[in-house]
Amino acid sequence: MGSSRANNHFVTKMFTDTGLKTFNFGMQGSKLFESDLILKLLLEKKNKIKNVIIDVDVTLKSENKSERTFLMFLPYLDDYHVVRWHFEELEDFNSFYYIPFYRYLKFDSKIGFREMFSSVLNKKSNEIGNGRYYPLPENKGKLNAEILDFQPQRNKYYEEIKKICKVNNINLIAIMTPMCEKAVVNDYFKKVNMLYPEIYDYENKIIEDKYFSTFEHMNDMGAKAFTTKILNVFFNK
Repeated sequence: MGSSRANNHFVTKMFTDTGLKTFNFGMQGSKLFESDLILKLLLEKKNKIKNVIIDVDVTLKSENKSERTFLMFLPYLDDYHVVRWHFEELEDFNSFYYIPFYRYLKFDSKIGFREMFSSVLNKKSNEIGNGRYYPLPENKGKLNAEILDFQPQRNKYYEEIKKICKVNNINLIAIMTPMCEKAVVNDYFKKVNMLYPEIYDYENKIIEDKYFSTFEHMNDMGAKAFTTKILNVFFNK
């Protein structure tokens, strides 16, 4: 689970090839608000979960929801208790929940008729066929230097994920995924470990330009090299 740094970095097929039933729930642009909700939904649907790998690094910069991915859950406020409970703290919750069609009128271009129609038809995307791992292409030319100019902070949604895993006897593997050598991190990842020592730091385990599509996202070759490391360390038995 996690953001695009999970979606683009964990190669689902490499896990399934070793006999591990696996699915990549990383979502482009998502934050820990959405990851927490996904885990709750999986458990509400009676899924048996043995391990959760979650990317926890740049998502620790705030407790905000993702303005893009949280909209995917709005159509289900009436269908799932956990979605309603999770959204109750939002400023617009009463309008979303009690005013008919308000959520569709406000976000029509994003959760409008086409999206609703596709959902009804259970339209299957190419990502589903790939275990929802989304490979990125090689970078074209030299990557530019980028600076992480924010500070990590304690996050209530990550804290809740930890509690849920403990209560349900789920092995939680929290990981900081690699950054390109061009990234100027200003000790960001060390500060994350000061807040949460249990998070495994893989930020500098793969750094060469050839493995990256952008400064913070590995390409397909980099993702396969990284996934190999994760399998060898955590699942070599």
